[in-house]
Amino acid sequence: MTFLRRPLHLVSALLLMISPSVAAQQMVSVAGKEVNLRSGPGTKHSAEWILSQGYPLRVVSRRGDWLQVSDFENDRGWIFRRLTSSTPYHIVKVKIANLRSSPTTRSRILAKLSYGDIVKTLGRQSGWVKVQREGRRGWVSRNLLWGW
Repeated sequence: MTFLRRPLHLVSALLLMISPSVAAQQMVSVAGKEVNLRSGPGTKHSAEWILSQGYPLRVVSRRGDWLQVSDFENDRGWIFRRLTSSTPYHIVKVKIANLRSSPTTRSRILAKLSYGDIVKTLGRQSGWVKVQREGRRGWVSRNLLWGW
């Protein structure tokens, strides 16, 4: 019996050490058309930014129904959990990114995306992300994006 308890205690201890980092890696996106990102967990705290639908955020911590999040520029704030979604999005983190017809640099350029553009994530393939923006679908190199 003692033999069985030790591994269980070890597993429990390992899970406790891993859990905070797993929670920190969770991604969410803004669910509403425009949502306030606040300085603290509650409506009594000031709105620091207004974020658009789809804006991707990394969960840093939780307090009740509030999530502390960071964005692609490492700015932090608080958002009400019910105003977020698990729908995957990315944001362009470089000055200009090419939206391509297939996941290769040799493929046709369909459009140019700019720094801060939000794109819905449709799929992934070997270093590329299939995205949609304003009705256009195409591929962008994963290195040019931040998000899921």
